[in-house]
Amino acid sequence: MAARTRPSQAAVEERRQAVLRYVAEQGETRIDDLARRFDVSLMTMHRDLDDLAGRHLLRKERGRAVPFPTLTMETATRFRENSALAAKQALCAAVADRIRPGNTLLMDDSTTLFPLVPTLARLNQLTVVTNSVGLAQRLGSAPGVNVTLLGGRYHGDFNSCTGPAVTRALSQLHADLALMSATAVLDGRLFHPLNDYVEVKLAMLAATEKALLLVDHSKFGKTSTYTYGTVADYHEVITDTATPDAELAAIRGLGVPVETVEPEEPSL
Repeated sequence: MAARTRPSQAAVEERRQAVLRYVAEQGETRIDDLARRFDVSLMTMHRDLDDLAGRHLLRKERGRAVPFPTLTMETATRFRENSALAAKQALCAAVADRIRPGNTLLMDDSTTLFPLVPTLARLNQLTVVTNSVGLAQRLGSAPGVNVTLLGGRYHGDFNSCTGPAVTRALSQLHADLALMSATAVLDGRLFHPLNDYVEVKLAMLAATEKALLLVDHSKFGKTSTYTYGTVADYHEVITDTATPDAELAAIRGLGVPVETVEPEEPSL
């Protein structure tokens, strides 16, 4: 009998993110039930949960995996960064050739944009303006990139800034391109659980010549506390092929072009 091939780290992380999503959706779940559902040994499931708990993505208690509150999971960077990673990489690849040396680029605090960092770091005379401390840190050592971090009220869970200081600074800027994402989209309407971030997104839209919305399929068909307009505020929407047809039709019905991209499967 041939030895079972060890999965790649990418495939392991994909499974762990699937476990995290399942626990978030189902609530407190027995560990042995998770092992059966994901067809792995109990030891492997314990390793997966130890890793997720070590990153503060869930709590591992005696025989059970317990999720954090929904609002925390919707917004905190540690939950969002590795969610739908293959789709985020595909979205960023789709817009990489639209950014030119010499551009002034606005980027919100969406982790969807993190995979774009290596591309931006290779450009010269690029100015990036962002409220994301994480993006600023990732781009700070790139020799050809001038990074402006919009400072204001710092949110540790989200590793980004909001507030009047951020929106005031944006009112004095004019960018060539804004790259942004959304927490929730339903029938072309945009939603976010925190109003402070809504204010920043609206200020970014007002400060740019052109805005692109990068949203993976997991954000569609959902709502949240605050609504802030529709996809019609953007020049184009870039999403992946798993986005429901009804949601794509709603976007096109608002007169907004949509590009769909195919994420790469993690190698085994």
